[in-house]
Amino acid sequence: MESIRNTDNSVELEYDKKKDPRKFLKLITIVSTFGGLLFGYDTGVINGALPFMARPDQLNLSPFTEGLVASSLVLGAAFGSIFGGRLSDTRGHRKAIMYLAILFFLSALGCSIAPNTNILVVFRFLLGLAVGGASVIVPSYLAEMSPSERRGRLVTQNELMIVTGQFLAYVCNAVIGNVFGEAGHVWRYMLVIASLPAVALWIGVLILPESPRWLASKGRMAEALKVLKQIRSESIAEQELKAIKTRISEEKKIARVKFKDLNTPWIRRIVILGAGIGAISQLVGINSIMYYGTQILQNSGFGTKTALIGNVANGVISVIAVIVGMSIMHKVNRRTMFLTGLVGATIALIAIGIATLTLSESPMLPYIVLSMTILYLAFFQGAIGPMTWLTLSEIFPARLRGMGMGTAVLCLWICNFLVGLFFPVLLEGIGLSATFFLFAAFGIGGIIFIAKYLPETRGLSLEQIEDNFKAL
Repeated sequence: MESIRNTDNSVELEYDKKKDPRKFLKLITIVSTFGGLLFGYDTGVINGALPFMARPDQLNLSPFTEGLVASSLVLGAAFGSIFGGRLSDTRGHRKAIMYLAILFFLSALGCSIAPNTNILVVFRFLLGLAVGGASVIVPSYLAEMSPSERRGRLVTQNELMIVTGQFLAYVCNAVIGNVFGEAGHVWRYMLVIASLPAVALWIGVLILPESPRWLASKGRMAEALKVLKQIRSESIAEQELKAIKTRISEEKKIARVKFKDLNTPWIRRIVILGAGIGAISQLVGINSIMYYGTQILQNSGFGTKTALIGNVANGVISVIAVIVGMSIMHKVNRRTMFLTGLVGATIALIAIGIATLTLSESPMLPYIVLSMTILYLAFFQGAIGPMTWLTLSEIFPARLRGMGMGTAVLCLWICNFLVGLFFPVLLEGIGLSATFFLFAAFGIGGIIFIAKYLPETRGLSLEQIEDNFKAL
């Protein structure tokens, strides 16, 4: 039923055409989204590792160097998201994912054995390159492998794997921190675990076929058809290949928008809207909780070990919220869901600020902060997060997508980096309550921005959305 052959110096498993296409597609989804799982684990593990590595007998981190360790991954991700797309365009999605698995593995090992802060920052930056590459390549690969009627669910499966990876990081942190909390280098154990799913991803890539669209774009039509027949019925595979050929021909004729075209009002409006959405999604402070949740709970009154356990609740609610968001995102208006998420998250931020300001001596404070953090994550992961990526995928017409998405994602990563870098500094300088009031102010600004500039896109084609922007 299966045979092994050598293609382009890499091993592939050749599947019998009779193998169930749906099961094979499900296997492809599970394997490829291990990249998302690694994305989540590597961004979430620092949450529990920081309090241990910051100790004087370890790396003796200051608030600024804490921020540098946490945010260096994000800076790397900003570059990785740019170069990852180019790598997959030239070498193919399958090979790009394999390269990412190797980089994930080596960088995770490097982080775990880093002798000092400088070396750790370098390896965190390299790990960020893999994270950024995964954030671009895996969703693109899934979108090209999925049939149109299942594309939304399969692509958002990667978002679910990201928050699952963060949840697993919190669980591992809690277990390791409580069992081995007295060990000098406990944070190294937390970081090295990320090498295991990297190995699984590399092995799994061996069964992944290349994207049929990429193969067709390189003129390898016979190979593209062969892959399509593995994941579609034979008649549908041939029809889809014809559609891919037509689309590739059309895209070659499209005049791409350049930066000089920003003088055109409707083009400028869409690009500013996309950049604003990317910035808002980070400036409301989501990654202060993703990276520093344990320290937030410590500052509110929990001990380190208890804070690690409490942080697991944040991971659980994130997974549940993403599942709920995925189930309703195609049933409600985009704009309404985005605004609801921003309003709920902003209220939670204000509540945390008020509680830490007025109940500083109360034994109830840590439990109030934990409950409001959970409420914040429910609104963010259930609405703001999914709507950010879904809205960005819809507002840019084909000829504007390259520059528009590039600008929006760059703004998103830069704001992510700034939050990660300066949160510990803000925490020490102005305190927990003022820091969360600052995030709430960005939330209020986001509500006004989305309400004023984001039109409803649900049920509209890209051409209709483009026409609506031109008419504004």
